[in-house]
Amino acid sequence: MTQDLGLLLLRLGMGGLLLTHGWPKVQKVLNGDFQFADPLGLGAAPSLVLAASAEFLFATLVILGVKVRWTAIPPAITMAVAVFIAHAGDPIGKREKALLFLVGFVAVALLGSGRYALDSLLPRRGGSKR
Repeated sequence: MTQDLGLLLLRLGMGGLLLTHGWPKVQKVLNGDFQFADPLGLGAAPSLVLAASAEFLFATLVILGVKVRWTAIPPAITMAVAVFIAHAGDPIGKREKALLFLVGFVAVALLGSGRYALDSLLPRRGGSKR
């Protein structure tokens, strides 16, 4: 039970805090303002849409406990890009927040959702862990 509470706290903390970074990006998309960094060379608009999706949509799914072993991956990738590419030359203090998010979402992806998640309301298929 304490492990399930810990996983819930991790999901709520990581997802909830990342929403505060994702919502402004969603607003930029909705307002048609696609000015954004392009760290991977995909273009500013695709980079913004991917970051907004990872930081808002997928963070919300992690909070709810929906397929978290998969839905934690886009935020983790986004934070890896922030740490190792977008802010690669910055001091650790500037990269620290993204690094903490990266570690948290990787942990969620590895550990699963726990008992207190929407996934636990659905019947299990194939005996796989959440």
